Amino acid sequence: MSRLGRVVLVGAGPGDPDLITLRGAKMLAKADVIFYDELATNELLDHAKDRAVLINVGKRGHDEPTRTQDEINSLLLEHARQGRTVVRLKGGDPLVFGRGGEEMSLCAAAGIPFEIVPGVTSAVAALAYAGIPVTDRRHSASFAVVTGHKDPSRVSEQTRWRALGQSVDTLVILMGMRNLPRLVGELLAGGKSPETPAAAVMNGTLPEQRTCVSTLGELAAVAEREGISAPAVVVVGDVVGLRDGLSWWERQPLFGRNVLVTRASQQSAELAAALRSVGAAPVLEPMIEFSEIEDPVGQAKIASAIAMLDQTQSIVFTSSNAVRFFARALESIRGEGGVSASGLAGIHTFCVGERTAQVALAAGFPVHVVATGRSDAEALLGQLLQSPPAGGERVLIPGSQIARTLIADGLRAAGAQVDCVTFYENRRPDIDVAGLRGRLMRGELHALTFTSPSTVDHFVECLDDESREAAGQCMIAAIGRTTARQLESVGFRPDVVPSRPDVSVMVEELAAAVKGD
Repeated sequence: MSRLGRVVLVGAGPGDPDLITLRGAKMLAKADVIFYDELATNELLDHAKDRAVLINVGKRGHDEPTRTQDEINSLLLEHARQGRTVVRLKGGDPLVFGRGGEEMSLCAAAGIPFEIVPGVTSAVAALAYAGIPVTDRRHSASFAVVTGHKDPSRVSEQTRWRALGQSVDTLVILMGMRNLPRLVGELLAGGKSPETPAAAVMNGTLPEQRTCVSTLGELAAVAEREGISAPAVVVVGDVVGLRDGLSWWERQPLFGRNVLVTRASQQSAELAAALRSVGAAPVLEPMIEFSEIEDPVGQAKIASAIAMLDQTQSIVFTSSNAVRFFARALESIRGEGGVSASGLAGIHTFCVGERTAQVALAAGFPVHVVATGRSDAEALLGQLLQSPPAGGERVLIPGSQIARTLIADGLRAAGAQVDCVTFYENRRPDIDVAGLRGRLMRGELHALTFTSPSTVDHFVECLDDESREAAGQCMIAAIGRTTARQLESVGFRPDVVPSRPDVSVMVEELAAAVKGD
């Protein structure tokens, strides 16, 4: 008999991908199959392992799903019975108007093991991001969360709107925008004062968040006038009055600004998260991608470099990608025999910056020297030449086919025998050129970020005269001096070059520059 798998119901949170729980992220990383609803952002799916099967079942609010509930139920059981770990990813908290209980009841009846990982519900989170607490001892000691999904004239006997308005201090309504005028009418008919503070928060926790504040009597008209629509959370109660002092998200320095992220898709998560933390909306348009060497000649050169490690005194890593691809090659060729990915015994290891050093240490490599100051190739070369290599000392520098030769040239001039070996390819991916030009010319991109000279080159290749002029109106950030010089060489002056090449520092300085602009 085949081993049963299991189903894990995971709450995706209210929209901001950083609000998923640690347990939820771990389960996504372990899943063989992920069934997901229409999420506010698909960045959560980046937690999935490469071989995971991702299935969009398309359920969101009032919209018709791409699959019926019966189809979803059947697929969950089918994959679990085949021994797979299945994650059912649902927005917000899956047990708050999410039918998660129904799906897990099905698993229980079928004898399928299951687990429920709660999520952060938008009923609380969207309001928190708008500066509205659901309770506050000065104003509210109770709250209720109800769905406004159905026509209140038909469900009023089940959801006693008129009584509910008088029963709790704070009323939170999910999925209520379509029926908002009728819902307000029911509350007023139940005796709720039309002067009660009320608000609607659209796209809560996201950079696109919009909030309208009104009285209950005017809420439907104000929301329509200000273009507030689903998905939105409605709140009624005196706690709305705290928003003026507690609104924090919409005051972030980059709130609502679209920032282009040109970094490779495998490495964009850290930069995107840093941008979101200051309110920006990351626009992911990778300008580079990395791949292993496939041609036999290149593979032979890699194998030769690995074979010569016993005769190599030093290795220089000029990027985190160099570390990753070197580690893969090392493990593939030598495995657990001899020098393995767990260490480079007897070889001095040099890294161009803190991030590269962190990746090297995570791969099990010793790190002897890290470039200080600006943490770039020039800085590392300067440190290496403070104690010049002995004549004939063999140095390996793994890199891409377009890697700079500054460190290699400097070490050779000092008497070292340097092997620059291509361990991976740096390519231009398929880019939506028309879409990029359109966003630039419509003024939809407020800032552009570049993390390597290659991202600059590939970006410029996409531009025509009009979009190039529009790009020049954006604020531009370069990760370091090398990238900044490349921008200047193609006619763009970077507004931000961080004190050290770190994406978090770059975003901090970009936010400061925008704030002071």
